[in-house]
Amino acid sequence: MGNTYHKHISAKHKLFDLKLDEVWRYKDLILLFVRRSFAVSYKQTILGPAWLFLNPLLTSVMHMIVFGNIAKLSTDGVPQLLFYLTGTAFWNFFNSSLSGNANTFTSNAGLFGKVYFPRLTVPIANVLTNVIKFAIAMILPVILMVIYCITGSVTPHWWCLLLVPVILLWIGLMAMGCGILVSGLTAKYRDLSVLVSFGMSLWMYGTPVVYPLSQLDNTLLGAFIKYNPVTAPIELFRYAVLGKGTILPESILVSVVFTVLVTFLGIIVFHKVERTFMDTV
Repeated sequence: MGNTYHKHISAKHKLFDLKLDEVWRYKDLILLFVRRSFAVSYKQTILGPAWLFLNPLLTSVMHMIVFGNIAKLSTDGVPQLLFYLTGTAFWNFFNSSLSGNANTFTSNAGLFGKVYFPRLTVPIANVLTNVIKFAIAMILPVILMVIYCITGSVTPHWWCLLLVPVILLWIGLMAMGCGILVSGLTAKYRDLSVLVSFGMSLWMYGTPVVYPLSQLDNTLLGAFIKYNPVTAPIELFRYAVLGKGTILPESILVSVVFTVLVTFLGIIVFHKVERTFMDTV
C-alpha cells in the first residue's frame, strides 16, 4: 500500500501563532546546534575548554584586587574568591546567552537562507550551550565551597539548592527574550550590536555581581539596582549556594513579570522578523 500524502493549506501567520510544538519536534536539531557551538568555540585553541575555568578565575582575581582590596567592598562574610567566582559565572551565563542571541540573524544568515527549520531552535540551543558552560565553570566554585563548608566559612541553604535549576531557567528565558528582541533590530541596524556590548557592561555594574545587595542604601541608585530584573535571580542563587543573599519579594515579582513579558514579546517579534529578514541582512 503506497504512502498517503497530505497537503495542508493554512492562513497567513497570526500574531500569536508561536508554533512552539514545531520547535519541540526539532529537539534533535537543537542538540546538534549545541554540539556545533562547542566545536566552533574551541576549534584551533591551545587550551580549549580550559578557558571555561581560566576566564572566570582571572576575572575573579582582578575583582578581588580592585573591588575587594582597593575599594574594600563587602562580600557579606563570604570568602572573596568564592563570592566573585559564583557572581562571575552567573553573570557570564546571562551575558553570553543574551549577547549570542542578539546576533542570531546576522550570524546565521547563510544557514537561514538555505534550508527551513524553526529559527527559534538557534536561540534555544545558544542558551543550552551556555548552561553547560556555566556548569563547567561552577566546578571550581563547588570545590572551594566544599572546602569552606568543612572549615565553617560558608553554610549553604541546602533545601534552596533545589531552586538552582529554576533560577537558571528563569535567567535563561530572560536572556533569550532580551536577546531575540534585540536580534530583530540588529538584523536591520548592524551597529546596534556595538551598543549591546556597551550596554551589557553597564548592566553588570547595575547588578550585584561584585557587591552584595545588602550594602546598598535607600537611594535612587539603590532602588534602581533593587528593581534590576537580574538582581533577584543572582541574590537567590547566592542565598542557596553561599547562604548569603538579600531576598526581596518586590524585586522577585518585578523580575518574574519582566521575564514573562520580554520572553513572550521577544518570541513574537522574532517570528515576525524571521519572515522578512533575508531582505535586509
